[in-house]
Amino acid sequence: MHDLAPAAQRMATIVDGIADDQLSAPTPCERYLVSGLLSHALGLTVAFRLAAEKDPRASDNPPPENPAPAAELPDGWRVHLARQLDDLVAAWREPSAWQGDAEVGGISLPAQAAGTVALQELIVHTWDLAKATGQRYDIDDRSLRPLFTSLDGTVDENGTPGLFGPPVPVPPDAPLLDRTIGLTGRDPQWSPAQRQR
Repeated sequence: MHDLAPAAQRMATIVDGIADDQLSAPTPCERYLVSGLLSHALGLTVAFRLAAEKDPRASDNPPPENPAPAAELPDGWRVHLARQLDDLVAAWREPSAWQGDAEVGGISLPAQAAGTVALQELIVHTWDLAKATGQRYDIDDRSLRPLFTSLDGTVDENGTPGLFGPPVPVPPDAPLLDRTIGLTGRDPQWSPAQRQR
């Protein structure tokens, strides 16, 4: 079992620091602008909560193959996302969440793997949002280590279509966060200015 609380709290903090005029900014997750990535976060927090609860609705609504870069966010989206993050953490604190199989967007996988992917989504996309909006992101190694372990040695040199680009080389003595981000095909030194070049 992983405690998703630190990663969820970091996402809530970063989201709270996003200004309305930053919603159209590019992110390191190339298929999304900030608004699109926030919409994705609204969806994934529900999907992974349902997976933890073994709710049959977890098999509904697979993610779109070509998600829109930008999105029209619902009224009160900050409040909704904060509540959904709390609900996600609570769901994955139940031992039953980690047992058997779980379904996320129509895909069945071992529950332990689903929990790790939930952690991955929180950490990586919060890093994306922080970079896109000029905020500092850090996360404790205890939260980060399971993600790094799950990626290290399993990431294909060509990336994973629809998920990750090819890994970005990062020095072995770099911080654990940088090494983890590099495995997801992102440049730890990414900036909006770099994207515009």
